[in-house]
Amino acid sequence: MENKNIPFQTIDWDNIPKTEHKGKSGIAYWQTLQFEGLRVRVVTYSANYVADHWCEKGHIVYCLEGEVVNEQKNGESSILKPGMSYIVSDDLSSHRSVTKDGVKLLIIDGDFLKLKS
Repeated sequence: MENKNIPFQTIDWDNIPKTEHKGKSGIAYWQTLQFEGLRVRVVTYSANYVADHWCEKGHIVYCLEGEVVNEQKNGESSILKPGMSYIVSDDLSSHRSVTKDGVKLLIIDGDFLKLKS
């Protein structure tokens, strides 16, 4: 791809296909737009979802619906409710998502979140 810019576009998320990703328990459904160095997803976690790994990637996460607990490997945790976000750069936490009743998130990640020295 020669053009690395992202042209203006509207996105009807209802028309973006879903891919299924099993967790330790529950299922995540991803609707993904991939650009060079940038990934934008709407992710829906089912009820009783527990991620099957500790993630160290950076993210910008915005909660659209429901509630998610963000567990960190160091024992800390936080809860996102609709209208709340978290932001972290790559390699600054080991985190995973856990839901009781399910959640729908907008997640943005990419090269701009790489750890700066």
